[in-house]
Amino acid sequence: MAYRVLGRAGPPQPRRARRLLFAFTLSLSCTYLCYSLLCCCDDLGQSRLLGAPRCLRGPSAGGQKLLQKSRPCDPPGPTPSEPSAPSAPAAAVPAPRLSGSNHSGSPKLGTKRLPQALIVGVKKGGTRAVLEFIRVHPDVRALGTEPHFFDRNYGRGLDWYRSLMPRTLESQITLEKTPSYFVTQEAPRRIFNMSRDTKLIVVVRNPVTRAISDYTQTLSKKPDIPTFEGLSFRNRTLGLVDVSWNAIRIGMYVLHLESWLQYFPLAQIHFVSGERLITDPAGEMGRVQDFLGIKRFITDKHFYFNKTKGFPCLKKTESSLLPRCLGKSKGRTHVQIDPEVIDQLREFYRPYNIKFYETVGQDFRWE
Repeated sequence: MAYRVLGRAGPPQPRRARRLLFAFTLSLSCTYLCYSLLCCCDDLGQSRLLGAPRCLRGPSAGGQKLLQKSRPCDPPGPTPSEPSAPSAPAAAVPAPRLSGSNHSGSPKLGTKRLPQALIVGVKKGGTRAVLEFIRVHPDVRALGTEPHFFDRNYGRGLDWYRSLMPRTLESQITLEKTPSYFVTQEAPRRIFNMSRDTKLIVVVRNPVTRAISDYTQTLSKKPDIPTFEGLSFRNRTLGLVDVSWNAIRIGMYVLHLESWLQYFPLAQIHFVSGERLITDPAGEMGRVQDFLGIKRFITDKHFYFNKTKGFPCLKKTESSLLPRCLGKSKGRTHVQIDPEVIDQLREFYRPYNIKFYETVGQDFRWE
């Protein structure tokens, strides 16, 4: 009887041991899992407080499958109050960006500077052509739009004006164009106050042709304006020209030039012939480059004559698939004007032209 009792009591011993071992292992795994989760919550809480990205310190084997999508933490670094020891830069760390880099990450080279040269006039003389031609030169960076700083926006200050400029290297010239400066009374003094060394470019054209071009442009925007003849004369029978009309007054070049010569020597002002700019663009631009003190980079090879528009255009370059020609607003067909009106205006401008030739030392042959 005792043997049977002992025989029955003997076999359960291994099962009980296995159960105890299983319970102990399960308890240990749960402990590790709980510990891992506690560490995780602690790290996540610190990450939220510090604004750092979420991460986990190495999860345990039991919790690895549950937390496998979380990335491991980076090695802890020194706190802001702790001085960090100098170390060799890691190869994977990117180089610091240059100041003023754009959003794409590519650096912007150079500095925004106030212009060293200005195309100050005249309207409908060929200023846009000179600007587009000179921008081909690698030593020139030019603002594409007209800022009108020295006539309309002077109150915004030089810092605002500088902020508009393109970035340039030390070897490059910053340039901008606003043709209305030439007829603005305050512009010479304001430009002189910015820099007395500023180089000035004035593109001039036969004043009668310039006035007709000016009128043609206005007519395209305001078709209800009076006739060219009606605007040009106060009394045509008496030959009284209306000099208050801006299209007429702009062409009285010598009167406007007097204001500029009060602040700048003639050697600091370069006059471009609007007529020669059409017939010999390379020659005119060669003289502009000489005036700016840069090498003659722009030559005959850069131009071709566009018969449709009636003026030269830039040939296509390696960076452009198409030739560069001025926009649709350039090269308009002028309105037809009575030849007698043209003759009267030529007589009116003659004394002003002669005085202008004498002052600048050039004969533009408008007579």
